[in-house]
Amino acid sequence: MAMWHPVKIAVALVAVLAVAACTGSGVEPSSLQPLTTDDGSGNANQLPPPNAQGGNNTLFSNNNSQAALPRVAAVNSNARIQFAPVIGAAAEAVPALSARLRARANQRAVTVAGSGDPAVTHVMKGYFSAFTDRGETTVIYVWDVLDPAGNRLHRIQGQQAETGTGGEGWNAVTAPTMEVIADRTVDELAVWLSSSSG
Repeated sequence: MAMWHPVKIAVALVAVLAVAACTGSGVEPSSLQPLTTDDGSGNANQLPPPNAQGGNNTLFSNNNSQAALPRVAAVNSNARIQFAPVIGAAAEAVPALSARLRARANQRAVTVAGSGDPAVTHVMKGYFSAFTDRGETTVIYVWDVLDPAGNRLHRIQGQQAETGTGGEGWNAVTAPTMEVIADRTVDELAVWLSSSSG
């Protein structure tokens, strides 16, 4: 089994964090348009992701596939979470991520706000990168949790190795990998919301 080069992982993480730092504070919330499936255009509220060739970067779909992760307590909170367009993920990888984010949020009693919801309390802005080293692909992700004024309140970050084979970068990333990332994201968000609302 190939060993990960810590320098390459660090460089990729620094690149993702550098992009995230550009919008870590002072973001105009009106510029963070949520991804929805009912805007009629399919692409109107989307940022074109690098390495993507067309496709729909819509954050939520009706796929309710499950990934097994440790359970955490449901959130007792008045939080209403809005997901902004993700940056850096290939369009083909987003449907699995988005469907699983909604499914996991429902499991954790985390309310996902719809488009134009005036009661939004938090905006989740995600930054993604995928790289392949010695035949193994890793997805690095960073989520900034912003208040409605665009101030960063919390950061969720991590990496997930792709267990499938074939391809490089985003071409190697499978739906189950994105679903694991979604589960971990919502689980960490739920823990943070529980601790910050107490």
